[in-house]
Amino acid sequence: MNSASINISSLIIASSLVLISLGFSYSQKLKLEKEIIIGVIRAIIQLVIVGYILNFIFGMENPIFTTILVLFMIFNAALNAKKHGENIKNSLIISFISIALGSIVTLAVLIFAGAIAYKPYEVIPVSGMIIGNAMKAIGLCYKQLITNFKHRRNEVEVKLALGADILTSSKEIIKDSIKTGMMPTIDSMKTLGIVSLPGMMTGLILAGTSPLQAIKYQIMVTFMLLSTTAIATFIACYMAYKSFFNNRKQLV
Repeated sequence: MNSASINISSLIIASSLVLISLGFSYSQKLKLEKEIIIGVIRAIIQLVIVGYILNFIFGMENPIFTTILVLFMIFNAALNAKKHGENIKNSLIISFISIALGSIVTLAVLIFAGAIAYKPYEVIPVSGMIIGNAMKAIGLCYKQLITNFKHRRNEVEVKLALGADILTSSKEIIKDSIKTGMMPTIDSMKTLGIVSLPGMMTGLILAGTSPLQAIKYQIMVTFMLLSTTAIATFIACYMAYKSFFNNRKQLV
């Protein structure tokens, strides 16, 4: 990649790539043009704002500001995950708790092990990776829960009729949903370095870091993504499944 800085004209030309997505959406009548345009505008505005905020926080190295920003990231991730679980009661709270616990446990282990220090320029990039991954996994879990409870309704009702409680009746659906949420991360691990080049490792090597050190960092990133995804999906599914039953333990 060219090490020269990107000028405005280069950025404008590169931005024309968005027209490809718009063209496909329009020609195939996907009706995603509005969403694409909103997404592009939001991405630009958010990146500009966050860029200056990060520059300010990195300069201060204040743990309080670091914690506030991490919580803000978790809340926004929970808001986005909530969109995939509109039929799930308290999906925002469930998403926030799941992502928060998954992220906190993973960060605590990394900090305790000395892999990272609780400094903004280390915690925030790592938090961004694990929070984003947990958000996507929970979104998949919600979709799978909704689909499974719809298509396997008779199976659940038979178990309830035979005297099983709601957890026992939903066990297979919960397991399937957790698996659905975790599989993209697991598949990514299997093809790491063969199909997809690890971003952190490649970037560190290009920056002059020794390959061995870069590999260590990439292994750490891979493990932390898996850990956060597992914790977040487990908590989200076991909290969310109750939303499909009423107070009389009937499937709604």
